[in-house]
Amino acid sequence: MIKAASIMAVAGTLLATPAFAQSLNSTTNPGSPITTGSAPASVQYSNVSGTDVFTSNLKGLNVYNQNNESVGEISDIAIGANNQVQALILSVGGFLGVGDRYVAIAPSSLKVTYDESNKKWHATINATKEQLKSAPDFKYPNNKG
Repeated sequence: MIKAASIMAVAGTLLATPAFAQSLNSTTNPGSPITTGSAPASVQYSNVSGTDVFTSNLKGLNVYNQNNESVGEISDIAIGANNQVQALILSVGGFLGVGDRYVAIAPSSLKVTYDESNKKWHATINATKEQLKSAPDFKYPNNKG
């Protein structure tokens, strides 16, 4: 089994462009347009390795605990103004999409691996369903697009 890069490595590799940084201008000046940084004078290209984790591999990925129980699903990824993954938003506590609520967890709390033999991504967290159900609710900000 090939181990995938940590979620923090995802931020460093995939999200290291100013296009993902949100300006605080919209926070300090409501009604102002949200900016994503300034465009450089020339295009900069990046190398992407075969072991990099893409957000498309993570969104919708079921999360399991150490007892191999499904405890949630990655529904979103929050990227801060510093171009780093700030949180993974897990959908927890529901059944077939009914009664779900969201919890924001630190990227370091999740282990993501790739099972080469099954060609599947796998995410684990050291938490029970009850711990995640009782965790603080995450509410999306009003400017979520």
